[in-house]
Amino acid sequence: MKDYRTKYEEYRSFTESILEEAVSRMNCHTEVLQESIRYSLLAGGKRIRPVLFLAMLETLGLDYHNERALAVAIECIHTYSLIHDDLPAMDNDDFRRGKPSNHKVFGEANAILAGDGLLSYAFELLIKECYKGVQWVNAAKTLAEAAGLQGMVAGQSADILHSGKPVGEVGEVELEMIHYHKTANLIAAPLVMAANLAEKYEKETREFGMSLGFLFQVTDDILDEIGEEKEVGKTLGKDKAEGKLTCVKVYGMEKTLSLRDSLTEKCLSLLGGIEADTCFLKDLVVDLRNRNK
Repeated sequence: MKDYRTKYEEYRSFTESILEEAVSRMNCHTEVLQESIRYSLLAGGKRIRPVLFLAMLETLGLDYHNERALAVAIECIHTYSLIHDDLPAMDNDDFRRGKPSNHKVFGEANAILAGDGLLSYAFELLIKECYKGVQWVNAAKTLAEAAGLQGMVAGQSADILHSGKPVGEVGEVELEMIHYHKTANLIAAPLVMAANLAEKYEKETREFGMSLGFLFQVTDDILDEIGEEKEVGKTLGKDKAEGKLTCVKVYGMEKTLSLRDSLTEKCLSLLGGIEADTCFLKDLVVDLRNRNK
């Protein structure tokens, strides 16, 4: 068996190759749209969401090489969300993955259109896959719900709504709503999509994915306070400066660090409910817990 780092790089490299292929096939008609999409979609990064999809497919006995379109759709939706999240009207961040944000390079209007284009393209891919059968319909539905009004969009709306409000006026209930919807849904979706295709462990993968997504956001909140900007690749300290509702704001750093550890243990325990080789996923949980970027 390959070690964790080697296997992660296998999944990540496969993701990069299929994203390159997808961009090469796009016909955006205007050069600026093509380049702005290329700039953000091929900017690298951990590719955690498609990696989770590919890993869970393989864990459940499927060949991940057969599901290129769904993996591309997952990352297109994630990238669109980052482009829009960085806009001045949203989180107003000038940097992403260590480079100027899309709107700083191409302007706000082109950044909005690049995000719109990636979202629309993702659904083109999903719809085409639905012709394969009900499993692909269910996988497409899973991703659509995670990205939309029941998931990420709702979480982003709540994040904006509650920014700047003091603890007491808002608290744990609002925090969990934001983190589970804005972040955890799009972490869980790729895992559930794999289970949809395998037609097993759909409940178990959702529970694991939502806990993993919350863990991911908890570590983000910690890094925003004590991380190194060069490592993280985006502006740090902004959440605190803008009064964002974070775990550190609600619980304090000590309790947030404890929450990170309890969520790690919960994720590892939940993987025990899946009768398959989950060693890679267990290593990934620990890696996310210990991440510095």
